[in-house]
Amino acid sequence: MDDRARWMTAALAEARRAPATGDVPVGAVVVDGAGSVIGTGRNEREATGDPLAHAEIVALRSAASGRGHWRLDDCTLVVTLEPCTMCAGAVLAARVPCLIFGAWDEKAGAVGSVYDVVRDGRLPHRVEVIGGLLADEAAGLLKDFFAGQR
Repeated sequence: MDDRARWMTAALAEARRAPATGDVPVGAVVVDGAGSVIGTGRNEREATGDPLAHAEIVALRSAASGRGHWRLDDCTLVVTLEPCTMCAGAVLAARVPCLIFGAWDEKAGAVGSVYDVVRDGRLPHRVEVIGGLLADEAAGLLKDFFAGQR
């Protein structure tokens, strides 16, 4: 298994933990330049009552806290679902240079589906985006979760 698939597998493991608290199964990891996971997160909005507790935000906060500073300019964020506008903005704010995601979000995706915030030429920072990694598995978690909600 290559590094990217290994990282996405770790993000998928985080996503699988989210439904235990009623949260949508989205998971994320932040990987440093050496390839080590330095931050993890999953959706925690239901668990914490925090509207900002998306998997990406939780993982970015975890990585920044562990490092002791907000700049994650040598890191990669790996997330199971294409980030929303808020999370795409957080990627830019943290100066993350690379984003890898699994499933596309045709309703609210902000890195290629509906919007493309992280590659907007009007902004001073751009992000390399790799979408669709283990997309079927990531999408399956979401499909199963929402099928159980109906």
